[in-house]
Amino acid sequence: MPVPSTALLATQAMPEPPAASQAAAHLRLSEGDAVEIWIARWLRIPLKTLVARYGCDSRRLYEVWWGERFPASRRKAEAEFRSRHPSLADRTSYGYRRIPRGATEPGQLALFDRR
Repeated sequence: MPVPSTALLATQAMPEPPAASQAAAHLRLSEGDAVEIWIARWLRIPLKTLVARYGCDSRRLYEVWWGERFPASRRKAEAEFRSRHPSLADRTSYGYRRIPRGATEPGQLALFDRR
């Protein structure tokens, strides 16, 4: 049996895997995707999960959160979030920045205080 040469193999067109074509379809985020990205943010879905779900670079997600792309999506997402998750609506901060939780007690830092 003759062995095919590497030059012949390199010239043959390889079919594109279906995962790559699906990822290419998701490279362009729509406004509906932006609304879902905001809702996922408020539900604390990890960034890595969102990158896998939408098949895009994490920079595209940050563009949505910073308001560079689809600036009106945040207001739409807030209304949608309130209708989908009414029990979480009053406990959610609808901004991009997380609110730091202050400690009520000094905790272990008090161990360093000289008395």
